Amino acid sequence: MKNDFLSLTDITSTDLMELFELADELKMNTHARPLEGKSIALIFQKPSLRTRASFEVGVYQLGGHSVVLLQESIGIGTREKASDVARVLSRYASMIVARVFDHAVLTEMSEHASVPVINALSDMGHPCQLLADLYTMRQHNRLWPGVKVVYVGDGNNMAHSWLEAATLYPLHLVIATPEGYEPDARFVELATESGLSTVEIVRDPVAAAQDADVIYTDVWASMGQESEAAERRRAFADYQVDFRLLNVAQPNCVVMHCLPAHRGEEISAEVIEGGHSIVFDQAENRLHVQKALMTRLFDRWTAMRAAAASEEQYALSLFGRC
Repeated sequence: MKNDFLSLTDITSTDLMELFELADELKMNTHARPLEGKSIALIFQKPSLRTRASFEVGVYQLGGHSVVLLQESIGIGTREKASDVARVLSRYASMIVARVFDHAVLTEMSEHASVPVINALSDMGHPCQLLADLYTMRQHNRLWPGVKVVYVGDGNNMAHSWLEAATLYPLHLVIATPEGYEPDARFVELATESGLSTVEIVRDPVAAAQDADVIYTDVWASMGQESEAAERRRAFADYQVDFRLLNVAQPNCVVMHCLPAHRGEEISAEVIEGGHSIVFDQAENRLHVQKALMTRLFDRWTAMRAAAASEEQYALSLFGRC
């Protein structure tokens, strides 16, 4: 595992399973305090419910303290350069968690921070959500090699993270999206070239859902795309997750949504409230998986600092003998 977590490509398949095992432990052991006395900076350029609540509660449960910084307060890219924010916060906090629009902001912060940086969402990907999604599938016995996951809707940051997940765990991943709304070709190429999973990009959502084990969707217009909402509703009119899709899926198929949900648009009210839905388990599991992620990153960072200090002390002792 790398020192930062900007995308799923920053971890290995072994890291993934170890994170899940640690999440299980932390879920049961509510007395663990690996962040005792530490402060974690939480940056939000976008409004947030699950991300902010799960990270704040998670930091508290791990014994740490959250410092929440909103865009209107720090002005990344306007009042402050991302690199300067990273340098300053590295001197105050033991970790930086950032929910941003432009992924380049995270990249710049990662390059200049001396503490771990976590991507809590960007226009390129939502890796923390995807960790929780895979963990939830595992919880419901829906994670096995070749499991058929059908993503229906916009080829957005969630689709990108699913394609990255296909490089870590063997999936049959089918993305059903209208023409012009496909995921970035770089992510499709990444998943395909890994050779681990079967990846398909198709147009027909009903055909895609045939024998699906998991059906997943997201909003048609994300934050920052409000001006496109009417046009997107027309383009995605046939891409609602409803009983048309469930009727051709496996009988025990589960339905997932990263929330917030627009009932009557990307998902019907009957499906999200029905027996196939595990949507709110996904939301809860953001807490458990992120606690595991912060713990692992902090442990790794602490070990690296200790090793560097030991090397420096050894070098000084040699210098003192000269």
